[in-house]
Amino acid sequence: MTYDLATGRLARMGLLDSEALHQAGEVLEAAKSAGIETLRVLFADQHGILRGKTLVVDAFAGLFRAGLNVPSTLLLKDTSHRTAFAVWEGEQGGEVDDFVPMRGAGDVLLVPRPETFRVLPWSPHSAWILCDPVQTDGSPISFSSTQVLRRATADLDAQGLEAIFGLEVEFQIFERLDPALEHWQGVMPGAPVATRNLTQGHQFLTESRYSDCEAVLDDLRRNAQGLGLQVRSVEIEMGPSQFEFTFAPLPALQQADAMVCFRTMVKEVCSRAGLHASFMAKPRLENAMANGWHLHQSLVERSSGRNLFETEADGSLSAQASGWIAGLLTHAAECSLMIAPTVNSYKRYLPYQLAPDRIQWGWDNRGAMLRALMQPGDAASRIENRAPDSSANPYYAIAAQVLAGSAGMAAGLQAPAPTSSPYDVGAARLPRSLGQALEGFVGSDLFTATLGGEFTSYLAQLKRFEWDRYLNTVSEWEQAEYFNLF
Repeated sequence: MTYDLATGRLARMGLLDSEALHQAGEVLEAAKSAGIETLRVLFADQHGILRGKTLVVDAFAGLFRAGLNVPSTLLLKDTSHRTAFAVWEGEQGGEVDDFVPMRGAGDVLLVPRPETFRVLPWSPHSAWILCDPVQTDGSPISFSSTQVLRRATADLDAQGLEAIFGLEVEFQIFERLDPALEHWQGVMPGAPVATRNLTQGHQFLTESRYSDCEAVLDDLRRNAQGLGLQVRSVEIEMGPSQFEFTFAPLPALQQADAMVCFRTMVKEVCSRAGLHASFMAKPRLENAMANGWHLHQSLVERSSGRNLFETEADGSLSAQASGWIAGLLTHAAECSLMIAPTVNSYKRYLPYQLAPDRIQWGWDNRGAMLRALMQPGDAASRIENRAPDSSANPYYAIAAQVLAGSAGMAAGLQAPAPTSSPYDVGAARLPRSLGQALEGFVGSDLFTATLGGEFTSYLAQLKRFEWDRYLNTVSEWEQAEYFNLF
């Protein structure tokens, strides 16, 4: 069947090339043969949360002809879903003012990425497709998740190099006791649901705990594999009700897509089963452990397939690995906003908790920010950054790794001596709050030079809005500390 996509608006604007149009035709045929009734048209927002609309079958072809309009405010919301920018004022300041659809909450256009089409194993009458948001005239949005990551990898692409990433993702699954659906709980953000553990925890990698949770973990694994995600392992983590999935290495954009699909799948599948899944960095639950997102990374020469992070014959760092490590360390503070994006993220950086609190690297050291796993002739040689947490926008987080590592290589930096004491008080600390991370990000030239002033102004405004709301909230700690005393 012919769908005449080449005459559509997206093709005329050059937003879908001939290869994408061919793939789009294959998607439409696949959807028809699979009996797909609804297509969830999605994009990864600034927090790495999938947002979008659902189309019925008669509208599928129209998506590839004309795209889909959605409100621009979806790109302007903080983590409470409040719009963090002044969309109703005619005159606004700052570089984000160039984002025309912001005025009056106008539309942006979702351009489908046909290669991301996935039938949902837990809802087989429905499918996902991921999109790039652009302005309605087709011009890119500098701070959209996919645009940021593509810009970050462009220089490596021009050099014939490719950054490869592997994922370890920690999260919790709880029994949902109360869905918090009373009218008074429908606030912004919504009241947290009431939960209890599936496991007691603190029995790391024990077989009996895996057996206790095998049914739910099997369900998640099968659905992940059904989405085409390359699961490597399923693990019982240290904390109560805490689990970890690891994934095979992939290029940057594919891995970022995999991460947002995995997080969304886990939450949807668990919710259907009366469970609550959370990727929050450190839940405020008794005895709950923090959730890290350990980001493994290597650099490959496309022409030869050679891993440039393999060590020299004597075990010393290659020039590329040394420069990459030095870049990640040098720019660690300014990258923090992109890898640890919430107020809660900074409650995770505590000593002796298998999470870093200092800016250091070490050979196979799980307390260091960077854990080097490299040997001569080992094609799996890589650097593991343990500072990101599972709430990060993966497009932004991976972009930060690429830009910081590349900057270190380009400047000819060399890694300092490795540490065997990762919590040594003499080493520089990672930021201790979102406010400190904001200061580091705003004071940096790295992202302005590589991603542009509009992006840095946008992200700073978005996260400052969230930080200010936090500062204006009286915490339970303050109430307990001062209410009786004074």
